[in-house]
Amino acid sequence: MGFALKNQVFLLCVMVLLLAVLCYSQDTFTHSRATYYGSPDCYGTASGACGFREFGRTVNDGNVAGVSKLFRNGTGCGTCYQVRCTTPEVCADEGVNIVVTDHGEGDRTDFILSPRAYSKLARPNDVSKLFSYGVVEIEYRRISCKYSGYNLMFKVHENSKYPHYLSIVLLYVAGQNDITAVELWHDNWQQWRAMRRAYGAVWDMVNMPRGSVKLRFQVSCNYGTTWVQSKNVLPSNWKAGVAYDSLIQLY
Repeated sequence: MGFALKNQVFLLCVMVLLLAVLCYSQDTFTHSRATYYGSPDCYGTASGACGFREFGRTVNDGNVAGVSKLFRNGTGCGTCYQVRCTTPEVCADEGVNIVVTDHGEGDRTDFILSPRAYSKLARPNDVSKLFSYGVVEIEYRRISCKYSGYNLMFKVHENSKYPHYLSIVLLYVAGQNDITAVELWHDNWQQWRAMRRAYGAVWDMVNMPRGSVKLRFQVSCNYGTTWVQSKNVLPSNWKAGVAYDSLIQLY
């Protein structure tokens, strides 16, 4: 009886580990097409549909992209992909790792890359030739986002109006995690209340009371969904434009 129980516990542990690994592993590439957008400095854009602003322009050294169906009504904001083109005479083997920061529709393309990212699809001596194509055949797969030295941050969006209208954008979401809901706890409520996804990675709530609030995030991966609570609160004197450290990271 005890032996059988030990075996069951062991198998359960193995299953949990395997499910966790699935969140980080996606070996299959999907075929698609990619193009690029104009940018004077070759970085991203600060006016992207995800609401990231300057973060969306410079994150990942500007190797960013707008996507079409992968945008998923904003859930795809901040996700990471390995993208590589498939024309052997001009394309680099590994391609480029990008962060999704915008929504965009192209000529049957899933990715509209920043010029910096698009150039890295090519072998060093074939960059100009690749740009002359405009649209290239690619393959892509989702990969884990990695932000060395950064925890998950919640930035108070510049459109927030202290104290009654709060809007936040989530930054540095690591791993292969989708944040599908955000809830707040205030002592006046004595319950968790859902924020609204305003657009992209921006969440908001009206009629906020004064005082600090706790945050928790519904994290979805391909093995399931769970809630993760920030170890840091949003202070009672929060300010628009300021990013606060959650003191946690999702892997």
